[in-house]
Amino acid sequence: MELGLPFETYLEQYQYKYLALYHAIRAAIHSGKLPEGTRLPATRKLAKLYGVSRGSAAQSYDMLMAEGYVVSRPGSGTYVAEGIIRTDQPPIAEQSPILSAWGQRLMSHREEYQEQASTMLLLEQPPPDTISFASARMPIEDFPYTEWRSALSYAGGRGGAGLQSGAPPEGDIELRRAIAGHLRFTRGIPADPEHIVIFSGSMQGLVLLFQLLVDPGDQVIMEDPGYQGIYRGIKLSGGNPLPSPVDDAGLIPHDWEAGLLVVSPSRQYPTGAVLPLERRRALLNWARKRQAFIIEDDYDSEFRWGGKPIEPLKMLDDEGRVIFVGSFSKTMFTGLRIGYAVLPPSLVEAIIQAKALYEPISPAQLEQRALARFIVRGGYGRHLRRMTRLYGNRYETLRQAMDAQASDLFRLHPGDAGLHVYANWLCSPEEYAAFQDAARRRGVMFRDASVYHRTPGPPAACFGFSHLDIAHITEGVNRIAEAWQDMQKS
Repeated sequence: MELGLPFETYLEQYQYKYLALYHAIRAAIHSGKLPEGTRLPATRKLAKLYGVSRGSAAQSYDMLMAEGYVVSRPGSGTYVAEGIIRTDQPPIAEQSPILSAWGQRLMSHREEYQEQASTMLLLEQPPPDTISFASARMPIEDFPYTEWRSALSYAGGRGGAGLQSGAPPEGDIELRRAIAGHLRFTRGIPADPEHIVIFSGSMQGLVLLFQLLVDPGDQVIMEDPGYQGIYRGIKLSGGNPLPSPVDDAGLIPHDWEAGLLVVSPSRQYPTGAVLPLERRRALLNWARKRQAFIIEDDYDSEFRWGGKPIEPLKMLDDEGRVIFVGSFSKTMFTGLRIGYAVLPPSLVEAIIQAKALYEPISPAQLEQRALARFIVRGGYGRHLRRMTRLYGNRYETLRQAMDAQASDLFRLHPGDAGLHVYANWLCSPEEYAAFQDAARRRGVMFRDASVYHRTPGPPAACFGFSHLDIAHITEGVNRIAEAWQDMQKS
């Protein structure tokens, strides 16, 4: 069956074949070229028609299915969904809204964001009987719900003074005091509660900081590979993100002509590299010379089972150049949208005023007060220590299994913290694409690390292990080895 899709046109626009195929089919559905109820080719046939791998064809269908454009009928095939495009009404002439420059920047990145969201949905909801290393989250059964419910009960009862009047924009003072004590004890940061601001997740804090510190056209330094939400936040704020290379020791210092740097020195995301002390001092010297600020993103570094962590940049900063940003979404649970920033005194008033525009009363005060209780009573520390031991064992299981069965395929970066491990592919790029398809057929998934790169690099993968027990980790690596054996036979 020929679909007559302008695949090459979309391939010029999008970096990956599966995205080009996804957009081509979606556009054909919207235009009516593929009417509802149309049976689509099987993935093997689709791959042959457009010169892509079967895995890419399957991923395109999966994305369309996740968004409701197509449906799968067991034993029959894949069909264009019914009712998704209204054909009983005359078309309405589409008028582009008159948006601000910020609105136009936002809309110009919407498709990239939607593609990432669709890919994340597939990774977080793998097919049945698939072992997925693509996720990196805390399993709900390991969370200390009894202690957390007790903290919530306290916050809504005896500890709930002031809840009716609400918390100020900077957040509940009890939580800010608890965070300050936690950081002094665990990280050596002499944090003042008055210099801490609570956010609805760390990303809200990062975006507000970009809005305060970045003028249109300003160059902002970020890590490459790195978290793409930071890239998007800089772009939407009008800045010009400059991805700077990372090696096995983290970000490589340079004399950048910029006024802002975003870096994850304690656990580089996604490689897991720990920035050595001499590089940390080099970054501080750069900030001093350029009169620049450094945002220290402490994401995913609390669970540390290896060597003693090097002092945070914030601890070494004696000139008020470092903004320390942290979050509880990885250590507690994703739905607890509480992040924070430890600010230099010179920025405190400005960030509070900026946050007050969006949230004049800090939200989720009950959860903030409960988290303060959880920290102060020692529940948070006990939780971190218990999960650190658990994740350390799971990491060691993954490392040993990969060394034994997949050392010819992947080189794992050394790890001593976090919920995933970064691995370089050791064979050819062409074999990597085929291997992903073979692994999927064997019932195992992992995250393609190319999504973290702004400039093309050698193939790499991320293996999340925190949500998998030892038996599933072992079986998952077995399937990886079997997938490679399948390729050698074909």
